[in-house]
Amino acid sequence: MTPAEAVARIVAAIEPLDEAAARAAREHQDRLTKPRGALGSLEDVAVRLAGIAGTCPAPIPHPAAVAVFAADHGVHAQGVTPWPQEVTAQMVANFLAGGAVVNVFASQAGATVTVVDVGVAADLPPTPRLVNRKIAYGTADLSQGPAMTREQAERAIATGAEIAADLVRYGARCLIAGDMGIANTTASAALVSAFTGRDPELVTGRGAGIDDATLRRKIEVVRRGLEANGLPSEQVPAIEVVARVGGFEHAAIAGFILGAAAARVPVILDGVIAGAGALVAAGIAPRAIDYCLAGHRSAEPGHAATLEHLGLRPLVDLELRLGEGTGAVLAHPLVCAAARVMHEVATFDSAGVSEKE
Repeated sequence: MTPAEAVARIVAAIEPLDEAAARAAREHQDRLTKPRGALGSLEDVAVRLAGIAGTCPAPIPHPAAVAVFAADHGVHAQGVTPWPQEVTAQMVANFLAGGAVVNVFASQAGATVTVVDVGVAADLPPTPRLVNRKIAYGTADLSQGPAMTREQAERAIATGAEIAADLVRYGARCLIAGDMGIANTTASAALVSAFTGRDPELVTGRGAGIDDATLRRKIEVVRRGLEANGLPSEQVPAIEVVARVGGFEHAAIAGFILGAAAARVPVILDGVIAGAGALVAAGIAPRAIDYCLAGHRSAEPGHAATLEHLGLRPLVDLELRLGEGTGAVLAHPLVCAAARVMHEVATFDSAGVSEKE
């Protein structure tokens, strides 16, 4: 099966949310011993989970599994970040040693962390929890032309879907997309601008903490990359968009979301990199976004634009801008709490509590 055929097969397997289960969840929420709507957006999460699972109440989405997709970017050569490219491989080693922030947050949440090499510009030694699916040693420079071929983009998408299916097979009941790649916020800004139509200046942020001069350069690099690749354009399909200005991790995250949706498992999105991947997924299969929850809103300006475009409401806003899946992991207990309420909170009838007149 070719990567293109694999992607088409995954998309065909994605079904709409179960409206009957979602409706039953909303009705059950209204019978619980609390004022109607008192749990705010957590009530919407519980309803969404029921629609995803096709049953009310939905099973508690635990345990969670984090997949950190790692890749390098040719646009790094344009001086968009002071961090050297080898930091990507070094941080992969840190993830595998359990020393990164996402490892600590995942331990707190009882989640596993799997690292997937889809394009690190180095050969990584075989290690447990490292999945080698390297497509190339980094992308090409998006400011000069396409970052990758369409076939490479399709391979990355198919890889992400495969990882999602594997993690669900191993027992995950909630998936979290993480990322690692020096200069990946530059590619993210290009994707956000391409899909939302927003000007690069409005969606390009400081990433790992760049100064004003580097930010100005980064904005111009994003603008140049879009122009070099004929974007934005409604005539260019989503897979071609990510091939032109995205990263291997963006394409893999898009596939991860598609794979989760095909398996009817919720995905908690992290920040701007995962959000950019979700834009790709939405362009390929719009209903896949119904299986997504926005874990948080990043401090990166492109993330707010992404969430607005996707119609997703973030669960928390802590001004995070780390990536790795950290914000999504922090949100996971809230998602579980929303589901647990449906199982354990008494109804007015069962508790003998009078409702308001």
